[in-house]
Amino acid sequence: MAQNETTKKYNRPRHHGPGAGMAPGEKPKNFRKSAGDLMRYMGRYKIGVFFVMIFAAAATVFQVIGPKIMGHATTELANGLMRKIAGTGGIDFGAIGRILLFTLGLYLTSAAFNFVQGWIMTGITQKVVYRMRREISEKINRMPMKYFESRPYGEVLSRITNDVDTLGMGLNQSITAIITAVCTIVGVIVMMLTISPLMTLISLVILPVSAGLLTLIVKFSQKYFKVQQSALGRINGQIEESFSGQQVIKAFNREQETVGEFDRTNDVLYESAWKSQFISGIMQPMMMFVGNLGYAGVAISGGFLVIRGTIGVGDIQAFIQYVKNLTQPLSQIAQVMNQVQSMTAASERVFEFLNEAEESEDPASPALAEGTKGNVTFDHVRFGYDADQTIIHDFSVDVKSGEKIAIVGPTGAGKTTIVKLLMRFYDVNSGAIRLDGHDIRDFRRRDLRDNFAMVLQDTWLFQGTIMENIRYGRMDATDEEVIAAAKAAHADHFIRTLPGGYNMVLNEESSNVSQGQKQLLTIARAILADKKLLILDEATSSVDTRTEELIQSAMDYLMKGRTSFVIAHRLSTIRDADCILVMNHGDIVEQGTHDELLAQGGFYADLYNSQFEEAEA
Repeated sequence: MAQNETTKKYNRPRHHGPGAGMAPGEKPKNFRKSAGDLMRYMGRYKIGVFFVMIFAAAATVFQVIGPKIMGHATTELANGLMRKIAGTGGIDFGAIGRILLFTLGLYLTSAAFNFVQGWIMTGITQKVVYRMRREISEKINRMPMKYFESRPYGEVLSRITNDVDTLGMGLNQSITAIITAVCTIVGVIVMMLTISPLMTLISLVILPVSAGLLTLIVKFSQKYFKVQQSALGRINGQIEESFSGQQVIKAFNREQETVGEFDRTNDVLYESAWKSQFISGIMQPMMMFVGNLGYAGVAISGGFLVIRGTIGVGDIQAFIQYVKNLTQPLSQIAQVMNQVQSMTAASERVFEFLNEAEESEDPASPALAEGTKGNVTFDHVRFGYDADQTIIHDFSVDVKSGEKIAIVGPTGAGKTTIVKLLMRFYDVNSGAIRLDGHDIRDFRRRDLRDNFAMVLQDTWLFQGTIMENIRYGRMDATDEEVIAAAKAAHADHFIRTLPGGYNMVLNEESSNVSQGQKQLLTIARAILADKKLLILDEATSSVDTRTEELIQSAMDYLMKGRTSFVIAHRLSTIRDADCILVMNHGDIVEQGTHDELLAQGGFYADLYNSQFEEAEA
């Protein structure tokens, strides 16, 4: 695979959150505001939408006129037949042919207008969806880390996929459908009035009856649709969890409980699904029954008017078509309004995300990050993820270029938080972090982070070849440089034993290599990046002792001349650090070399000895 394709994959999600879509008919919190926001968002396409309305209305007009013109052909046929029976003439097939050709022209014109408006509306919809997805993608890169750490990533994924898709489908279908339905109703009523006001009055009686029945059925079935969607989301989640957790389920003999939980949810889904489908299925026969009553009234009154000579036979045929065309847009509007609600709710969720607070802007005149030496100073840093809960109370340390600084301490001491502050994933509440004398807030975030290479305990690899995953550290690296980095990380040997070697494709979960091998690949990626500052957060936690020693020697070579921050629980790996910072409850309680801290017999000594005793045991 080409190198430039790697960049297309780096943001690929692992899996979709179960049931993360919009429920059918889900209502927005504020329909008027959400609809207004959507209309303003589509403001640049208002000319296109205007033409869509014009073409949709024109298509409907030509479509509505057709039945009455066809009625003239029927009337001409009936009159000709009567003349033939009476012996006064015959059927004028020429006139009938001209009427049929004219009707055909009307329908072709209507189809052409429909084609044009569909083409314009599809283009507008796709442009809106494309723009919205692009803005969401750009927004993600401007969002603070706090946002992602406080929400499941499936929620954001749902907005960029399901919600935008719902919005696109709604826009493409609802606007033209509403225009067509309204124009059809108005046009049909006008054409019916031109034929017979009396028959029109009889036909219009079915409108409130139809509307009332539709409203009743939709209202009654909606609650079952909501239960169905909720149960479908739960059952999807259960299937996903069962599939991914088979090893744990079997290890703890939880198969029966898992099946039982699935059956209970499946029963709820079954009950809600058949009730919602059955009740919705009543709509069509109910509307047909009401429509047939209208046809009967039209036929009786129409026959009476034909006998009196008020209208022609063809007018009855045209009128029956109009009655049929009158009930259809009512059902269409009911369905479209349901879709409009889902579309508006989806747009509301998307706009909520687009309006979320972003990271503070980069300085207008940023400091230059090129030629960084690697001197880092923490100057009385104070920080808390929440304003009323301080984690780092008063952190100060001066790190010289090329030093290896180890950060140790119990879980929750604030070790990883220090790294997040250093990378400006968060900004300090007070104090300052300086790089070569410059406050890191004076740099552009991109320039600052370009000086760091990271290896984390939680390995991150994307679906792609091993070569591409290592090259992610430096996209312009040659194959030879990638292989050299893999050798330095002691990953070359195991890579060559895999089917395909460097060209083997890692699957979506990277489960076709072991956890330790994944760690080696991320270390090779950091080696290839060749940055001035290194951050190693439990980088060797997932490898065996022998591999750990190999990696440690490679890391020692890599860290020469570079400023390195090493977070470690296994204290035996950081004995050669230039300085060890011992943290507890957000403060540095001790600092010094390994030997100095052991000689003090304090907190670090207790930690080290406890691990030594565990190893001996």
